[in-house]
Amino acid sequence: MTVRPAGLRAAWFIGGVAAVVVALVAGVAAGPITLPPGAVATELLNLIPGVRLDSGLTEREVAIITELRLPRVVLGLLVGALLALAGAAYQGVFRNPLADPHLLGIAAGAGLGVTAVITLRGGTGDVTADLPVGVPLAAFVGAIVAVVLTYLLGAAGGRTRTPATLILSGVAVSAFLAAAQTFLMQRHTESLREVYAWLLGRLATAGWHDVLVVLPYAAVTGLIVLIHRRELDVLTVGDEEATSLGLHPQRSRYLLVVAASLGTAAAVSVSGLIGFVGMIVPHTVRLLAGPSYRSILPLSVLYGGAFLALTDLVARTVASPAEVPIGVVTAFFGAPFFAVVLRRTRT
Repeated sequence: MTVRPAGLRAAWFIGGVAAVVVALVAGVAAGPITLPPGAVATELLNLIPGVRLDSGLTEREVAIITELRLPRVVLGLLVGALLALAGAAYQGVFRNPLADPHLLGIAAGAGLGVTAVITLRGGTGDVTADLPVGVPLAAFVGAIVAVVLTYLLGAAGGRTRTPATLILSGVAVSAFLAAAQTFLMQRHTESLREVYAWLLGRLATAGWHDVLVVLPYAAVTGLIVLIHRRELDVLTVGDEEATSLGLHPQRSRYLLVVAASLGTAAAVSVSGLIGFVGMIVPHTVRLLAGPSYRSILPLSVLYGGAFLALTDLVARTVASPAEVPIGVVTAFFGAPFFAVVLRRTRT
């Protein structure tokens, strides 16, 4: 195992904070009305209690920042951080560099849960505005069912859970859950437009309410996974060695999977199906900053949030005034990345 100098880890952490700041300012500044980045940064500082600086912006421009753009960017940071953190946790638990909420079928399970809520309610109104608790919980149930099915199918017939079998199991589970989702949509055609808009991934309708919906789940997921970051390092050496060091491998795995699935469900419930973030970010962090999960997890939070916020910026500006679904943009980056990683891990 390569030991990285402490200074290098500190440099990557500072870089992650800088990436979040750049994503925050750029995401708030860009839009149909472009605002000066310096003035935007000043106005963001004014949100800190006790800080009063003159940004030179009008009241209308300040309202655009605080009520329209800032909630969307903050939600993008939260969703990206959750998906990247969940992906890192899954990769550690399953010892599989290809593990990702999307590829393991977990996002599909969460999506089925949310689709069930939307269709059974008749597809009217903003689903997260009316059911701030029920929607993430429905997504969580679907995510847990999906991860259990994938894990069991990957070892059916006594097979070893290799990266290939686990990914193939995830594909099979995703296909089954997609079929169930299609059946629900066919039975409730009045919900098709809302479901399709949600499935493609979006942050366009985000408001502060959406941020408040996902924030408690993000806090619980982050707390549990980050507290157990040392256990993920121990799990990489194998169950026997972990047991000899006083760790209960299965209990740790179950706890981490549940926590990561909760975060995935919360992210999916407010943003739709956004794939590949949970694979691209933690895998890149591992290559650059080292294999220790004490570094991978916190850095995945920072870079995952920045990555999705900047991806959302691309989604809403590359075809302006139209907006490209963010799930399409992440797939554009993620598909070739997946092919490269698959080639490197093939045995």
